[in-house]
Amino acid sequence: MSTNPAFPDGARIAEAVARQRPLAEKLFAALIELSHDPEGGVTRAPYSPEETNVHKRFGEIAESLGLNVTRDAMANTYMTLPGRDPSAPKILTGSHLDSVKQGGNFDGAAGVVAGLVACAALKDLGIQLSCDFSVMGVRAEESAWFGVSYIGSRGALGTLPDGALDAKRVDSGLVLSDGIRAAGGDPDAVAAGKKTFEPEELRCFLELHIEQGPLLDRDGLPVGIGTGIPGNFRFPDARVLGEYGHVGLLKDWRHDAVTAASEFVIAMDALWAEWEKAGKPMACTIGQFTTDPELHAMTKVPGELRFTLDVRAYDPAHLAELEAKTLEIIRAIEVRRGVRFELGHTARAAVGEMAPAIRDGFETIANELAIPNRLIGSPASHDSAAFAAAGVPTAMLFIRNANGSHNPDEGMTIDDFLQGTAIMTTWIAGTAQ
Repeated sequence: MSTNPAFPDGARIAEAVARQRPLAEKLFAALIELSHDPEGGVTRAPYSPEETNVHKRFGEIAESLGLNVTRDAMANTYMTLPGRDPSAPKILTGSHLDSVKQGGNFDGAAGVVAGLVACAALKDLGIQLSCDFSVMGVRAEESAWFGVSYIGSRGALGTLPDGALDAKRVDSGLVLSDGIRAAGGDPDAVAAGKKTFEPEELRCFLELHIEQGPLLDRDGLPVGIGTGIPGNFRFPDARVLGEYGHVGLLKDWRHDAVTAASEFVIAMDALWAEWEKAGKPMACTIGQFTTDPELHAMTKVPGELRFTLDVRAYDPAHLAELEAKTLEIIRAIEVRRGVRFELGHTARAAVGEMAPAIRDGFETIANELAIPNRLIGSPASHDSAAFAAAGVPTAMLFIRNANGSHNPDEGMTIDDFLQGTAIMTTWIAGTAQ
């Protein structure tokens, strides 16, 4: 048993969490049942029938556990274990229930399952918290679908960027507001400024998530304790415009969009290497890179190339510097190659800073439960960043995952998951006694 007076029941709580293995397995099985993709993995697009069905099933299971289930104007789901004082700022945990196309079964969803397992363990022990404890099933975190980050969480916080409700799904053209309405939400209320809660109504936001590194797997550790979430700037619809020409056109007369774009890719990769050498963590991803299939040909100098760019860093000053350097690289290529970059709309997400007190509490509990762990910065974006940006004390736990995320082979084990959930549940019980 823990010797820390703030967390006296760690071993007992960990045992209660371990007893909830059948519940965890049931919830993970429901995800596969409701969203298996015949081409591999799972697919739960935001505001799709698959995502909605998972929210419904999780809500039904939560009600069977004695939790109160509600949904907000964004169609986010809240599953609440009532505390002694419902007027007190609540503890909120959770993550997203959508996925990328043909993704894995744990990304995002593990955080919602962890919250429900924590509720079941607390009920099993007869522990009633001083405040409400709510598990949030978040909608539409995966920005690959609508090109907007943290849709469900920022909608709940009233921080959706202007124009977000008019965003169109990249594959189907579905307008976000129509998707929200079809899922039972109220986009008109969101557009009018309706929030689910003010930041001061939340004691904290906690998110358990599989790692994406996979650093924990490399180091043989089941749990990582989050130190921060990178912010980003993104060009979701950028293009390079040159001139189409015949394959016989001499080099000095060409304005080749592909060559110019390729030079940009190499320059950004070199910038990343330079920053890594200097000990300044960042990441750069060009996820789409394509010429126009209506106009390109093997014997034609390409006059247009479309691309996307995602640049992220953990320090707001670093992010601003990276954006300035990116624009410098672009201007130099434009002059040198005789092309024009049209960057389109720039999307942004703030750096997510973790609450030191919660992080330290997680570390204390993990050590006293003899759960091997390490501090780890998230290389990816998470809903926690939206809560941190709104001023809510926020913390994350990462679970070892052997094969990366966003693929059918995500490698989290239930044993590791239960250890991470035990840390979170012990902190909740000790903090809201």
